[in-house]
Amino acid sequence: MPEIELSAGNIAYEDTGGDGPVVVLLHGLVHDATVWRKVVAELRPDHRVIAPTLPYGSHRTPMTRPPTPDVVIELIAEFLERLDLRNVTLVESDCGRAQTVAVRHPERLARLVLISCEAFDNYPPGLPGKLIGVACRVPGGVAFLVRTLGLKPLRRLPVGIGALTRRPVPDEIVDGWLRPLRTDPAIRRDFRHYGTHVRRNELLEAAEGLRKFDRPALVVWATEDLMMPRAHGRRLAELLPQGRLVEIEDSRTLVAEDQPEQLACALREFISGT
Repeated sequence: MPEIELSAGNIAYEDTGGDGPVVVLLHGLVHDATVWRKVVAELRPDHRVIAPTLPYGSHRTPMTRPPTPDVVIELIAEFLERLDLRNVTLVESDCGRAQTVAVRHPERLARLVLISCEAFDNYPPGLPGKLIGVACRVPGGVAFLVRTLGLKPLRRLPVGIGALTRRPVPDEIVDGWLRPLRTDPAIRRDFRHYGTHVRRNELLEAAEGLRKFDRPALVVWATEDLMMPRAHGRRLAELLPQGRLVEIEDSRTLVAEDQPEQLACALREFISGT
């Protein structure tokens, strides 16, 4: 994938090109852009789809400025500006940074899509999120956590990848997500720095700001999510002035893994209808 040099470091990204509506896909912690591979395949015939790999632990190049949630928010805004992306449909799964991007940097956004993500006071989310927080604060904790997640017999446990999907993620994809943390101390430093600079009230502040986001917004929620409360999907849709809610069954947090065709269909209908 190509890389772009930003103020905090290099960001790799996939760009399908084309002149269709611009869709930017943002992933969550310990994933990279490959989490969107099935959705990209569905949308690329009639959309320009761009999927950056953010510094969430699965990035290959260490950051020159230690990442924090606030640094990532500014990186996303800078990424959109440097690629001169306009009328963007900004889509995010799992993490909640897009909420703050929409509040602080709405100028390049035409639409916002939030998919089973951190919201309100659910931050860090669920048991896996809290374990990551603990691992980042304990010496050697991140290395131990990644070694544990890397054990294939344990990948379906509800304290790791198993909490995020109903169906197993292919081993080669998970291996790619974990390899940077397993092999590069600088990536582990980035991850620890991010995890120890979480502001607990960030998403509560973002929720207040979203009340003024006056553009079309879609909230997509997995009905069987173990980490993101189902009620939060409805709350987000209700506070967004042009918000609407779509619930997807037979899926957990990573809807792009469990139900990519349904998700792509929801995105296509939302974009074409707004």
